[in-house]
Amino acid sequence: MPAAMIVVGALWNLFSPREYWGDYLLVAAVTVAGALLSLWHTIAAGVAVVLVEAGLLFVAGHLGNVVASAIELANLAFTALIAIGVNRVVARHGRRLATVRSVAEAAQRAVLPPPPTRVGPLTVAAVYKAAQIEALIGGDAYAVQDTPYGTRLLIADVRGKGMGAIGTVAALLGAFRVEVDQAPDLAALAGRLERALLKEGALREEEVRMEGFVTALLGEIPPGRDRVRLLNCGHPAPYLLDGTAVSVLEPAEPGLPLGMSGLGVPQAEAETWLLPPGGTLLLVTDGVTEARDRTGAFYDPARGLSGRGPFRQPDEVIEALVRDVEQWTGGPRDDDMAILAITRSAGRPVGC
Repeated sequence: MPAAMIVVGALWNLFSPREYWGDYLLVAAVTVAGALLSLWHTIAAGVAVVLVEAGLLFVAGHLGNVVASAIELANLAFTALIAIGVNRVVARHGRRLATVRSVAEAAQRAVLPPPPTRVGPLTVAAVYKAAQIEALIGGDAYAVQDTPYGTRLLIADVRGKGMGAIGTVAALLGAFRVEVDQAPDLAALAGRLERALLKEGALREEEVRMEGFVTALLGEIPPGRDRVRLLNCGHPAPYLLDGTAVSVLEPAEPGLPLGMSGLGVPQAEAETWLLPPGGTLLLVTDGVTEARDRTGAFYDPARGLSGRGPFRQPDEVIEALVRDVEQWTGGPRDDDMAILAITRSAGRPVGC
C-alpha cells in the first residue's frame, strides 16, 4: 500500500495541473508504512519519499529556489521521522500485547485445560469462545473425567463474563476434579460443588456474594451403558444428535443454579436419557442459545443443526454449530460461548 501511494502521488504531481497535489499521498504513504510495516521498511519508505520529492522538484524546475526546495524536503524528512516514531510505539505495544496473550494462554491451559479426546467408547471435543476479543478465558467452563462411576462431565456458566469470573471458574473446576471421583451420585456431586462455591464466594464482596450464582449441567455415562444421567442446575438443556435428528433433553424439573441453596429449595433429581451408539450429546452455554440475529431473535441449535448430519465426530458438530452461530449473529457476541460434544462410538453396547 505505501509503495502504491508513493507511485500514485508521484504520477499525480507529474501530470496534475496543480503543483504539489500529490504531496498529500507521499506524506500519507510514509505514515501508513510506519503504522503497518517493519522499521526498515518504514525507513525505506521515508528515503523513497524524500528522493521522489527531490526528483519532482527537479522536473518542475524548482531546485533553483533553494529555500523553498529545502523546506519541502525538510517537511517530508520530518514526516518520515514521525513515522519512524509511530513505528516504534506500535512495535512496543505489539510486544506488550503478545506478552499479555501468552499469559492468558497459560492461564487458560491451567484453569480450563482441554478435555481428553477419548474416554473409553466416547470421543470428546470442546471449544471456548470468549465474549471479550482479547480474552481467551472468561465465565464459562467445562470438564470431562473418567471415574469409578463412569465418565462424568460438567458444563457451567458463571454469572458475568471476562476476567472477573475466572476466580469462580477456577474454584468450580478445582472442586469438580477433587470431588468427581468421590461423590456417589450426581446429586452429591452438585452439593459438594455448591459448598465449594459458597466458600469461594465468602471471600468476595457482599454484593458479588449475594448476586453470584453458577448455572451448571452435570452428566454421568456409566461404563458399558447406552444411557446418560443428567442433573440440570438451571442450565440450558443439552441436545442429542442421532443421525440427522436433533432432540432437546429438557428436564422435567430444572434445578436451581449452584450458589442459591440459601433459598431453601431442594435440588432437582437426575434424569436418565438414551445415548445410542453413534449419537452425540451436545452441551452448550447460553452464549449459544441467547445469540441474537439483527432482528433480536434467539438462535435455536435444534433448528440450526436439524437435517445437517449425520456427524461422525464431535468436532464436526462443534464446527458446524460455531459457524452457524457466527452466521446468525453476523458480528460480535454479548456473552462467552462454551460447547462440549461427546459422541458414542458406533457399535453394540456391552450392556443396558
